[in-house]
Amino acid sequence: MGQAEDLLAKGLAEQRAALDGGDVSASALVDASLARIEATRALSAVVSTRPEAARAEAEAATARIAEGGARSTLDGVPILLKDNIVQAGEPATCASRILENFVSPYDATVTEKLRDAGAIIVGRANMDEFAMGSSTENTIYGEAHNPWDPSKACGGSSGGSAAAVAAGLVPVALGSDTGGSIRQPAGCCGVVGLKPTYGRVSRWGLVAFASSLDQIGPFGRSVADCAATLEVIAGHDAKDSTSVPEEVPKWTDALDGEVAGLTIGLPEEYFVEEGVDPGVLARVREAIGELEGAGAKTVPVSLPHTEHAIATYYVIATAEASSNLARFDGVRYGRRADRPADLQDLYMRSRSEGFGPEVKRRILLGTYVLSAGYYDAYYGKAQRVRTLIRRDFDRAFASCDLIVTPTMPETAFGLGEKSDDPLSMYLSDVYTTSVNLAGLPGLSMPCGLSEGMPVGLQLIGKPLDEATILRVGDAFERRTDHHALRPPEDSIGRKAP
Repeated sequence: MGQAEDLLAKGLAEQRAALDGGDVSASALVDASLARIEATRALSAVVSTRPEAARAEAEAATARIAEGGARSTLDGVPILLKDNIVQAGEPATCASRILENFVSPYDATVTEKLRDAGAIIVGRANMDEFAMGSSTENTIYGEAHNPWDPSKACGGSSGGSAAAVAAGLVPVALGSDTGGSIRQPAGCCGVVGLKPTYGRVSRWGLVAFASSLDQIGPFGRSVADCAATLEVIAGHDAKDSTSVPEEVPKWTDALDGEVAGLTIGLPEEYFVEEGVDPGVLARVREAIGELEGAGAKTVPVSLPHTEHAIATYYVIATAEASSNLARFDGVRYGRRADRPADLQDLYMRSRSEGFGPEVKRRILLGTYVLSAGYYDAYYGKAQRVRTLIRRDFDRAFASCDLIVTPTMPETAFGLGEKSDDPLSMYLSDVYTTSVNLAGLPGLSMPCGLSEGMPVGLQLIGKPLDEATILRVGDAFERRTDHHALRPPEDSIGRKAP
């Protein structure tokens, strides 16, 4: 194995140091990344690559870095985009049949920022169709396999991005999080995933699922890698009316390893024995003990409307999804049915043939809750409960600096295990959806193993306070080695039995 191949197994900081020191070229690193993507196709983590363009960009980066002109921490580094983030001249299918031939004519704002920073986008990552799912099984490319055990799911919907980082295909990948779709796959695959505050990263060029909940964020091997990537992609964007006009802090400067004096809130509703894997609770409690040992103080807090979070989320998310996906009708956007008998037949067959079962289920539910006579009973009520959930967090943050919970109630479940039971699948979101409803930043990071599979620790911050959760996450990494654990090489790329 060459030096570039060795570096792929390491994080962004190590790759940056090797590039700047002249130990490896951007071209060699990108070649190694493309080769590993091909060698691990059985993971189904990556749906398409752009080798010629990526190699040309890598050559330019190699020359730039050799002359001492690296543009950023990401200059010359291979990276993947989730397949719902557009890039000019490249396909953006959202893992859906209805967009399988769509090629984007423009860049998303985050894509522009990555280009300007010199990052080399080598390809696109697998996902649940239109970001709807908790397992990355609802995809036209075939389900993604967890690098730790190919018979297990990656979590969803950004499972391809998480699996790619865990398997060492790239050091950093972008995903999107509507109800936990960055944090859950990060937890399942043993990597760090950051969902920034709503509005912190522009959604321009992200194919919308639920516009008031969606947020783009990074995956990395460490908290520092995510902080460095967030510094590149964050910032106000006039093209996104929900983008917040806030300065982009130097988050990497906040990573000082200190937690003394910080107060961590532990919501009593998230630490119940019933319905939670004992191994998950044990690892999370050990992590809290580690932070207490480092000087942090813990206090009990209450989030009393937590029990309503999943129902509220699925009413609001499906309502917004049914509205957003109405444009994919075979006329304005998307696949068009062959030889329709009339306009009605064109609409019906284009959408019936184009959308998968989970997307159809959510469109039907969303259309129902928005329909005349039911709007106030369902959608209006859900919006009122959303306000109560946000107020719960406001009250909790009056007595603490951040909140710590498990990311998921269990480790990665088996592929197909919950495919026939959507409600069971939706319950996987129990610890993450509240964060989206309240628009808060959330971080998932590895905190150990349960029966050989990674356990995720979730850190929830105040609005626009990514600095505190990144600081605490970094401090935890400095005291433990959970983030350094890697899936067994012989299971990466192996087909499930």
